[in-house]
Amino acid sequence: MKLIIAEKPDQGRTLASVFKTKKRDGYIEILPNDIFSDGAYVTWAIGHLTELAAPEKYNSSWKKWSLETLPIIPSHFKYEVVKEKTKQFSLIQQLTNHPEVSEIIHAGDAGREGELIIRNILRLARCSKPIKRLWISSLTPKSIREGFRNLLHESDTKNLYFEAYTRACADWVVGMNASRLYTLLLQNHGFSDVFSLGRVQTPTLSLIVKREEEIEKFVSEPFWEVEASFNLNGKKYSGKWEKGGNSRIDTKELANRISSFCEGKQAEAINVKNEKKDFSPPLFYNLSAIQADANKKFKISPKKTLDLLQGLYQRGIISYPRSDSRYITEGEAEEFPGILAKIRAIQDYKEFFPLPIESIKNNQRYVNEKKVTDHYAIIPTEQVPDLNRLTADERKLYDLIVRSIIAAHFPAATAEYTTIRTLVDGKADFISKGKVQLEEGWYRVLPLREKEKVPELPKIVQGDKGLVSKTVVKESKTQPPKRYTEGQLITLMKTAGKHVEDKQLEKVLMKTQGLGTEATRAGIIMMLKNRAYIKINKNLVFATAKAKILMQALGEQVLASPEMTGKWEQRLKEIGEGTASPKQFMEQTNKLVAHLVEKTVAASNHWGFEPEIKDAFVPGKRQGRQRGDTSLGRCRFCEGSIVDKGSFYGCSNYQKTKCDFTISKKILGKTITQKNIKLLLKNGSTDFINGFASKNKEFAAKLLWDQQARKIKFEFAKQD
Repeated sequence: MKLIIAEKPDQGRTLASVFKTKKRDGYIEILPNDIFSDGAYVTWAIGHLTELAAPEKYNSSWKKWSLETLPIIPSHFKYEVVKEKTKQFSLIQQLTNHPEVSEIIHAGDAGREGELIIRNILRLARCSKPIKRLWISSLTPKSIREGFRNLLHESDTKNLYFEAYTRACADWVVGMNASRLYTLLLQNHGFSDVFSLGRVQTPTLSLIVKREEEIEKFVSEPFWEVEASFNLNGKKYSGKWEKGGNSRIDTKELANRISSFCEGKQAEAINVKNEKKDFSPPLFYNLSAIQADANKKFKISPKKTLDLLQGLYQRGIISYPRSDSRYITEGEAEEFPGILAKIRAIQDYKEFFPLPIESIKNNQRYVNEKKVTDHYAIIPTEQVPDLNRLTADERKLYDLIVRSIIAAHFPAATAEYTTIRTLVDGKADFISKGKVQLEEGWYRVLPLREKEKVPELPKIVQGDKGLVSKTVVKESKTQPPKRYTEGQLITLMKTAGKHVEDKQLEKVLMKTQGLGTEATRAGIIMMLKNRAYIKINKNLVFATAKAKILMQALGEQVLASPEMTGKWEQRLKEIGEGTASPKQFMEQTNKLVAHLVEKTVAASNHWGFEPEIKDAFVPGKRQGRQRGDTSLGRCRFCEGSIVDKGSFYGCSNYQKTKCDFTISKKILGKTITQKNIKLLLKNGSTDFINGFASKNKEFAAKLLWDQQARKIKFEFAKQD
């Protein structure tokens, strides 16, 4: 008899559901059938049943957080059963030792983590029985049966286990030592909190803080543009003045002179350029791509997207969601006509059938065996659901996946772009741009949401002449870099190579898919939120003072750089491929950590932190109070408290009474600290604040609360 061990209860039940079964306590018995002639048992882990042991399990002196005990480097690593899951582990152990069980079928998720979860259980259970590996990318009845008929030998995936095990141990060493090191040293500087660091979370946080600093340091500059309306023999259009490819004018006076010069003058179309462009349908989804899209279109967080996709996968509705590939093999392409025939019956998709392209089997844009790693792209299975039985968010994600494969069966979208260069009075150049959609193609399935509607232009021929009928001067301001959304963070982590100056390392990071893995990125973002390094407000990411403090302390340490992660990911991938040594990797990691401890302790004596960051720092949870909910003072509109809301300070009563008292965190380019907000609310005015910027000039002033006008005003220093 075989024992099948799945990663989660739902997966175990799904694997057993294609056979006749008997339900047992904590496991399922599969009755004899054409695949299992003697029957089989199916049981499951509950995610990670085991975890790396705490430091004190190696050495009792390591329990206390002390600089003297660092670096903490075990001679070998121990896994132990998670306390809350001992009952399930004991059941699996009993079944592995059952005299009727002759072989184990490892049925964890077909990836690194799945490999680690089940093999660690078998190690702790001291199982020595033969192991086979179930490796499938969807949980449909057909895939399950085919998978059990074509089991892999356990040696086929063993290197993946070595990779996952090495990754976990290395992350433990880095995280345990670096977190204790910086927590203790920053406490010496007055920052009473736990500062968690990690191989992936810290370089990710570094990129977020870098963007935060770019926004804070940005000083908005005014600029002006001149637009002209033309009438060339009855053909009307508008254009923007340009010189050397730049339309921005530094002064209002110059813009007005250009506008006045052009008003009513002769105009000639001296160059008309028409360019036809084809746009192919997008590639299929991998996890990062659908997380980014779901966040952009529906504001669904990356973590929730992964959880929803996992649920759809476990019910056999979609293929394996943690895939890093956007391609499929010929085998999957051959299944598409059958899947699409079932999708055609769904009312939401009937309008797209019959499909313009019957099969994409020979289309290398989507079908590329070399670009399919452990798993192919996320696609719908032949198990097409009743959409009404899906939750609203599940339906949105399923719709994205379905439309992605329908769009692949449509032709390219074709548009013609026109650029007209118009010369006014032989001196002033104006550029006009327009677009005409010639072929809708796949846009019919996935309509684009364009930020600005590109205007259609009349049929202008080079040499056409006429007049300037009107000119307008428009004033604008330069805008700071945009904050990342949660979905953009996923993309940022995946493309971290773009932030690396070393071209060789950039290639490494691009090859290893950036920071983290498809399966871990959403968890890293959650970790940064839970550890109060970032706040998410209206889907925008804000770095907290705690994050800035840590990054200032880290400075140029390699732990904050994507480069180090790139090198690690490359070596870990080589371990998974069987071409690198786990032992050598751990030796290098241990040396890095020992060096980090030595250098950081010495450098900490020279750390300095700006008063603004010190004032904005809020310690971690104290007696159950939530981070960031500390009252800064009494609301000036009601009896509520003013608290930090991320990008502004606002009233705690907003949810109850809709009190709209707010103070922006940034006024005229200057960040207003919590210390000054406290003074303003208590005394009605702040200290003098340097660094306000207006019309390219900096000035110092106090902020005053004007109770009569119910707003903030400036008070300038009195001139002697």
